[in-house]
Amino acid sequence: MIEVFENLSPVTQAFLATLFTWGMTAIGASLVFATKKINQRLLDSMLGFAGGVMIAASYWSLLSPAIDMSENHPIGSWFPAAFGFLFGGIFIFIMNKIVPHLHPNAKLNDAEGIKPKRLSRSTLLVFAVTLHNIPEGLAVGIAFGALATGNTEATLAGAIALALGIGIQNFPEGVAVSMPLRGEGMSRGKSFMYGQFSGMVEPFAAVLGAMAVAFFEPILSYALSFAAGAMIFVVAEEVIPGSQEKGNKDLASISLMVGFTIMMILDVALG
Repeated sequence: MIEVFENLSPVTQAFLATLFTWGMTAIGASLVFATKKINQRLLDSMLGFAGGVMIAASYWSLLSPAIDMSENHPIGSWFPAAFGFLFGGIFIFIMNKIVPHLHPNAKLNDAEGIKPKRLSRSTLLVFAVTLHNIPEGLAVGIAFGALATGNTEATLAGAIALALGIGIQNFPEGVAVSMPLRGEGMSRGKSFMYGQFSGMVEPFAAVLGAMAVAFFEPILSYALSFAAGAMIFVVAEEVIPGSQEKGNKDLASISLMVGFTIMMILDVALG
């Protein structure tokens, strides 16, 4: 199976990998067919776990390789990583101010971005998770696209480890979208469709990221760092606060530590 995967182009590899991450979002969303409500402690622990995975992936899969790739940079090996990281966070910050969206458990009046007109709560929820899935898709795409550059710091095993980690943390994201919609009375089918739809953006973002770095090798270290900064902003702005707002701070924090550790093991062992 791995040998077949190795013979594919990095763009195709990125697309297939993010079909997996999208599928994990769909599996999480499919819980609406089994129950109308999920235990809040379980949901908060899953969100904390997802945050830990994203933090670990941001360093081991993205920032660390970016620094290693920049050893000969005239300013210093730290510059591409620092610049790309901050730019990634600023990009998501700006998008948050523009795209109308609503975080799970928030009231409709608390919608962020340009004030929406006639947008339903369900649509705003999907916009929120879709917006924050873009950096995840980009991260996977850039990791696979880096293989086309021939850079020794880029490995297939490392890219696969990143895709596995993103897929694992996408499961609670699917739950976080579909369950609130089901709880508000939406049908199981529609709740599932909205929940899995939030992960649909990842294959498109992955292909874009893979093509960009495959054709423009000089931006590789910046692109890796950009994806890391975007992911860390999402974790700090939404995932961690969302996992603790119902009072389960200790459980969410421990789950974050577990998620971080598992992703670290995946990255070090496979990458």
